[in-house]
Amino acid sequence: MGLRLLISTAPAEAAPGIARALVEEKLAACVNVVERVRSVYSWKGAICDDAEALLLVKTTADRVAELAARLKALHPYEVPEIVSIEIREGEGNPEYLEWIAACVRETLL
Repeated sequence: MGLRLLISTAPAEAAPGIARALVEEKLAACVNVVERVRSVYSWKGAICDDAEALLLVKTTADRVAELAARLKALHPYEVPEIVSIEIREGEGNPEYLEWIAACVRETLL
């Protein structure tokens, strides 16, 4: 089936709009927006400490490139976090995993 979980962070005010666009455009079946995460990171020689929202994006492997490009276009950061994790067969509720594939596949038919 080839499913992926993409992880990203975004400013809290931008996260819901990004999530909605990815689902409406059928690039993702679901995006969980986890508010109030704190990110400590190095950026351009400085240590940053920011409140952000975490995005957990469920999609198919064949849509990752398109989803990543769209996420970059929607995202306010110069270099947004986009990390893809493979969901291997048997590593989740089969009905839920099929639902992810079905939701994203709708645009490919």
